[in-house]
Amino acid sequence: MDTPEFLTSPQGRQLAFHRSDGTGPGIVFLGGFKSDMDGTKAVHLEAWARAKGRAFLRFDYSGHGQSSEAFTDGSIGAWAEDAKAVIGAVTEGPQVLVGSSMGGWISLLCARDMAEKVAGLVTIAAAPDFTEDSMWAGFTQAQRDALERDGQVALPSDYGEPYVITKKLIEDGRRHLVLRAPLDLPFPVRFLQGTADADVEVSVALRLLDHATGPNLRLTLVKGADHRFSDPECLGVIEAALQEVLQRVG
Repeated sequence: MDTPEFLTSPQGRQLAFHRSDGTGPGIVFLGGFKSDMDGTKAVHLEAWARAKGRAFLRFDYSGHGQSSEAFTDGSIGAWAEDAKAVIGAVTEGPQVLVGSSMGGWISLLCARDMAEKVAGLVTIAAAPDFTEDSMWAGFTQAQRDALERDGQVALPSDYGEPYVITKKLIEDGRRHLVLRAPLDLPFPVRFLQGTADADVEVSVALRLLDHATGPNLRLTLVKGADHRFSDPECLGVIEAALQEVLQRVG
């Protein structure tokens, strides 16, 4: 495995990344909650971009993968800071963001806060506002009490060890919600969503499509696709959506 480069963020976090040179607009992959930049989709799209001669960037948020800090120290705001730091320091010109799951939420925050760096957007099972609408809304009273008392609660995961959810994560998430205020996306956007996704319901994708405004927004539903969205057919759907956005932005 290639050794990553590292960027020291303005907050002092050491952020690991891999970048490939090429033409612009480049592509930036933003991963999901507790995932890393060596996942199937990130590595596949890097190879796809290289074959097209297109610049590409993948990175680990703090507390993820090879970057510094503990996962439980993180929050939506911190991970958005990480994304904006790497995009701002490592890429040249506007980028097409590809956000997977939580990365979909982070990419929307990037689009809002650094609009000059975003030329287009593809989201994969985007999970905007999930700390509030999925986690907090789904907690039992006992879990809410534990969060208040202990500062954290452990949730079972289909992807390995339990997720430790902190009070900080929930409270910080409320300061970065994107579905409660105007969300203008003035560039080509493709939302992708599987109908068999057990982590992000189709209703979330429909809500995002209905809430966002912009001149060129489309939602594609893939029947039977799960949250990973990384089998060969789904990877092809991502490629097609990305190619469509790139053709529109140059």
